[in-house]
Amino acid sequence: MSELAQKREALLTKQKDLREVLAEAKDPSGNLNLDRITSIQGTVEQKQQHIRKLNDECSDLGRACEILAIEEKTVELSARIDGLMEGPYTPGAGLKSLGELYTQSPGFKQRSRGSLGAQYTADLDPRSWIAEQKATMTTAAGWAPQAIRSGVVVPLAARPVQILDLLPMAETSQATVVYMAESTLTSGAAETAEASAYAQSTLVLTETSSPVRKVATFLPTTDEQLDDVPMVQGYINSRLLFLVRQRLDLQVLTGNGTPPNLTGILNVGSIQTQARAGDTAMDAIYKAMVKVMITGRAFPSGHIIHPTDWQNIRLLKDTQGRYIWGSPGDAAPDRLWGLPVAQCDASAAATSVVADFANFTQLVFRRNVDVQIGFVNDDFIKGQKSIRADVRVAFVVYRAAAICTVTGL
Repeated sequence: MSELAQKREALLTKQKDLREVLAEAKDPSGNLNLDRITSIQGTVEQKQQHIRKLNDECSDLGRACEILAIEEKTVELSARIDGLMEGPYTPGAGLKSLGELYTQSPGFKQRSRGSLGAQYTADLDPRSWIAEQKATMTTAAGWAPQAIRSGVVVPLAARPVQILDLLPMAETSQATVVYMAESTLTSGAAETAEASAYAQSTLVLTETSSPVRKVATFLPTTDEQLDDVPMVQGYINSRLLFLVRQRLDLQVLTGNGTPPNLTGILNVGSIQTQARAGDTAMDAIYKAMVKVMITGRAFPSGHIIHPTDWQNIRLLKDTQGRYIWGSPGDAAPDRLWGLPVAQCDASAAATSVVADFANFTQLVFRRNVDVQIGFVNDDFIKGQKSIRADVRVAFVVYRAAAICTVTGL
């Protein structure tokens, strides 16, 4: 058994232990009462500490599984690519990170490094003052002080990029990502007597595809703006990159699939769903994880939860008003049942997603996020330029059953 399989098995065991303890604490009305727990000896505080210890162990095992899964994927991908390419494989070759795009921009390289300049105070002799002078020199009626901006630019409050970090990424040279999926698998494997006929198995493969789509935006500006403010080029680049990635983050979750939209997670056909009904939010999410494991034959790797729904889980209390996940003074890791939580408000509250993002979803780039400057119409004779940013990408869900939504949170 591989180290990853061992860690996953240990994580499942810890998740089961935590679930059994929480189930034991649930009273007939659905509230949590730690006094009902008999499998843990000690005071209520000691029981609470044991619950938190189980959750911390789940988190540690979940992180270990994530690291080992990435290592296995890297080895597998490198082996595949080395078989198709000459020479060593360099991950991300030809692509630039957002930090590289910023630090290599002309605006960043030409940023001012000088001081603000010396300030001089006139050496006035008080004896030279005119006693009969009546007018008072003030900043309003005299020499107004120079106001120098600090250089700090405060961005407008906007939804951050929240989902992309959960998704594995790859590259393609095609306009469509095409792959083969098993649409039928019928096993005939069985015990067979000597000289008896073998039972037949059936495999049917179906070609499946996901088209590359483009997310783009642009901003017109003048030559003077770019020339006279050294940092403005880098600032515009970084903001346009953010806007493109923010929209891509939204499309991955809610895209309706109608061109030029991607088909987002919530609109993929045949994904599973789990209604909360009379369960606690914790129980409903765990049941969704079990559906991903049993029906989807996958191993959940993360959650997407609306911030208000995560708030209700984090603030969960027992019947005595004590916080289940620790006091407000404790650090609160964004992990649930050992898996990372992406708090995302791109869609409405009350619905969360749990999935095996690591193995059965992928963001495939035809061209990474790119920023260019050009002219539109008569921009040239007006001394204007248009700065554009775009990305061409396909979002692929290889197994819909490896995704489960939880409704009614």
